[in-house]
Amino acid sequence: MSKTAKRKAARRVKRLPKGVNGGIELLLIQSVPDLGKQGDVVEVKAGYANNYLFPQGLATLATGHHKRMVDKHQERLQQIEKARLADLNSLAETIGRQSVTIEANANDEGHLYGSVGQAEIAAELKALDFQISPDQIRLEGPLKELGLYTVAIHLAPEIDAELKVWVIPSVSDEESSD
Repeated sequence: MSKTAKRKAARRVKRLPKGVNGGIELLLIQSVPDLGKQGDVVEVKAGYANNYLFPQGLATLATGHHKRMVDKHQERLQQIEKARLADLNSLAETIGRQSVTIEANANDEGHLYGSVGQAEIAAELKALDFQISPDQIRLEGPLKELGLYTVAIHLAPEIDAELKVWVIPSVSDEESSD
């Protein structure tokens, strides 16, 4: 093969398919700040693709096969997300039917000596076999008086549950012996 034929062959191999705007159409393997998230088809200049995205393993050529694979993967992820949201909705309904009772030391007027916070409510829910962390419990402030409170439990960005929390006075040893 002659030198000119080798050069032409080398140019053909390095030439990348052009996108609509004259750049190279790529499929992002990983999210890239200020460019797109994983699975997006983006169009970039050839230098950016060859010098940064390809060597870092952040993108690949957006062929029809790759696009179909990403579409199937995204459909699968959407199905998983729908199932997760359905489970969280049923959990929210179950929590809505529950109530927890927390004993606390209080004076005769019903004011607590301490307060009831997220950790105490989470512990009571854990005793009922609900895996709720304290940061999922939304209180407007610590509960400082006896009574019934409705507390929001944040399960997902679009799913909240309401839980009834009874704060009752604790029975001391002196009163129980009477």
